[in-house]
Amino acid sequence: MEKSKKIKLFIGLFYLFIVGLFLYYLFSKFSLQQITSYEFIKDNIEYFSKLKETNFFLLSISFLVFTILWVFPFLGFGSPIALLGGFILGKWLGVIVVVLGLSIGATFLYIFGNFYLKDFVREKFLNRFQNLEQKFKKSEFLYLLIYRAAGGIPWQLSCILPTLFNVKILNFFFATFLGIIPQIFLVVSIGSGLETVINQNLEPPGIMDIILSPDIYFPLSIFLILIIVAVFLRKFFYKK
Repeated sequence: MEKSKKIKLFIGLFYLFIVGLFLYYLFSKFSLQQITSYEFIKDNIEYFSKLKETNFFLLSISFLVFTILWVFPFLGFGSPIALLGGFILGKWLGVIVVVLGLSIGATFLYIFGNFYLKDFVREKFLNRFQNLEQKFKKSEFLYLLIYRAAGGIPWQLSCILPTLFNVKILNFFFATFLGIIPQIFLVVSIGSGLETVINQNLEPPGIMDIILSPDIYFPLSIFLILIIVAVFLRKFFYKK
């Protein structure tokens, strides 16, 4: 019990330190008014567009590294980085870079959890997810793939929970890579659509203008359908 409290305290303090450091750096360079202005957003879109044209490889590698660090050790969620990836890199390159980065970061987090958090995870979650043990033993990769596609668990926890079942690292990586593609593709598409809408408008567009843009409402509609499908998939997957 004492060990688990120390682990939680360390993770919490480390996360607050990283977030605090990032916010300090951000606000030392820009004011809140600048960051929230439409001109700031539009100028940065133009900056990244030029960077894609002049240094495509460097931008891709930099964002890949950032995505990996976003997951581990920053413990960030998948959706914000996917939106940003679509916004900066566009739909297709964004999907490739974000899915690869999230998969590598998640694998690092799984390895970390396997070494340092295994006892803590078993203590807290084994009784709740014990019914999955036989499923993973039956077909580890298949059920990992369904587990990743179904979602419904906070991203950081979903990366650590498979330590309960001692899954192989390669199976974890490839199941994560394949399992998150549909949802990440849709979120990246929304981010790419936002970039298109902003490029086409000199003045800030209204919320309905954004939603009714084909680049936004189509992937958003599919994403909502995917959520409904995932809810039914989770009921099947987690049933005892």
